Amino acid sequence: MHGKDKREAERVPMLGELHGEVMVFQPMLVRDIGRGGVTVETRFPLQIDSLHDVRLTLGDTSVIVKGRVAHSHISDVDQDIVVYRTGLEFIEPSRPVLAAIVEFIDAVKANRTGV
Repeated sequence: MHGKDKREAERVPMLGELHGEVMVFQPMLVRDIGRGGVTVETRFPLQIDSLHDVRLTLGDTSVIVKGRVAHSHISDVDQDIVVYRTGLEFIEPSRPVLAAIVEFIDAVKANRTGV
């Protein structure tokens, strides 16, 4: 390594165009949740069959689970705001994540029934 070069691996300059994308967490409203997935509302469309990391705040617990877009459609248009309703299927959630989801669902159901 050179004195000024602090990188451990060499970087090669691109002499053309190399495109990429960055993942950014965007807010969404969860309409319903089950062991196998969620229905969410967003202000942006999600492509059918695309995979996304979804962060869910389940009471005091926050989890990230991989989701596949099963369906998506425009659910509301109000002036310049378009709302998309999308169904996401959970893809191989880990046992701790699935346990947190199930525990959250059970707690919500218990609070609603007063049990």
